[in-house]
Amino acid sequence: MIEAPSASIGLVGAPFVGALLSLACRSKPERLKFCVIMTAVISGGTVVGLAGSLTGPTEGILFSFLLPLTAVVSLMGQPVHPMHRSSSIMTLLFLGLGLGVLTQGGLAGKILTAAIAAFIAVLLHRHHTQLWPISRWGIATYGLGAGAILAAAFADLPLSAIASLLAGAVLLPLVPLHGGYLAALTRLPGNLPSFLSVLLPVIGVHGVDAAIGAVPEGLAGVVAILAVGSALYSAIKALAQSRVQLRLAYGSLSFMSILWWFAASARVTGPSTDAFVGAVALVTSGLLVSWQVVRTRFGDDVDPHSISGLAASMPRYAVLLSLLSLAAIGLPPFGVFAGFIGLLLAPTVSFSIALLCILLAWLSASWYILDLVQHLLFGTHRPDLPHTDLNRAEFASLLLVVLALLVLGILPARLVGSGVPTPTTSETESFAWKK
Repeated sequence: MIEAPSASIGLVGAPFVGALLSLACRSKPERLKFCVIMTAVISGGTVVGLAGSLTGPTEGILFSFLLPLTAVVSLMGQPVHPMHRSSSIMTLLFLGLGLGVLTQGGLAGKILTAAIAAFIAVLLHRHHTQLWPISRWGIATYGLGAGAILAAAFADLPLSAIASLLAGAVLLPLVPLHGGYLAALTRLPGNLPSFLSVLLPVIGVHGVDAAIGAVPEGLAGVVAILAVGSALYSAIKALAQSRVQLRLAYGSLSFMSILWWFAASARVTGPSTDAFVGAVALVTSGLLVSWQVVRTRFGDDVDPHSISGLAASMPRYAVLLSLLSLAAIGLPPFGVFAGFIGLLLAPTVSFSIALLCILLAWLSASWYILDLVQHLLFGTHRPDLPHTDLNRAEFASLLLVVLALLVLGILPARLVGSGVPTPTTSETESFAWKK
């Protein structure tokens, strides 16, 4: 049997080796796309083969399956173009770092998490323009997150837990530290937004799971209040957005805030929280890939109000986008619904004003998601626009997302683990890495 450290090194090494080999195909975009997709598939197979040798939190195993899947989905949904070569290779690098975070503990895991935040800050700086000042907030936010992660590695309790929670609010977005998440999903090129929409929340909740039970009770109450406000604020912002990527980013932020409210109120996490985060992140990625399909056909700067009636000429796209929208608003039998109901049925949840606000934020998704999808698919058909249905790679990409969301909806507890609550402060004396 392979030992856990060797298994973790194998998981991290496979994407890195694939990224190096992909550099040899850089001059041929089609061959490069095939190479990076195969590397992501091999990484997923490596996770399956080495899953029994891995140790650590059970949510890390679930998320270790989701990351290669999302890499495949985002890369398949990306069109072949020389401009997307760097984003394809960076996806493999982020995949390797993400698997390292989920399978490595202690100092190594924190260094890898800080490296992810630092790399994203560098990418945002590289792609910054004066027309998008939100990029500056993103750079500052991820710089703060990287510093908080390193501080958590060397501090003692409860400061290490507070620093980890601060870093978690950057990665698993929470107002007012949501600027980095919005910038990553709107400013980065190629398939990076659709991949990072999963990577950032899963490594964020990975840290929150370990820290939420160790922070002072008063701070947890403040976080719960912030989370309720964040859920409502994000829902309102999503309703007001005309840009599709911003609307999806704010919608995802609203749902992630629901997770923050539950974690801060209950002071424990379990299978429902991890299934909920995984499903919300995955459906966000699928919707971003769906919008990339439109951008591929009508241009990156296309006005969403100028595109309508796609269902008549793009039936395969219409079916898959309709299923994704139903999953996004939290309807059964998809993972978002299963995770959300699991949170509401937890014994720590009782009727309150906060719960009503959370339900309002959840129901508002039916407005801003369905309004967008209804216009794209069932608005006035425009025969003057070119309409080409999904190619095989795009169809397979969106179908994988729908099937994964169905699996998360039907078998969330089995996939996530036993659901042992997060240890309390007295049980986490070894949480911080000691010098």
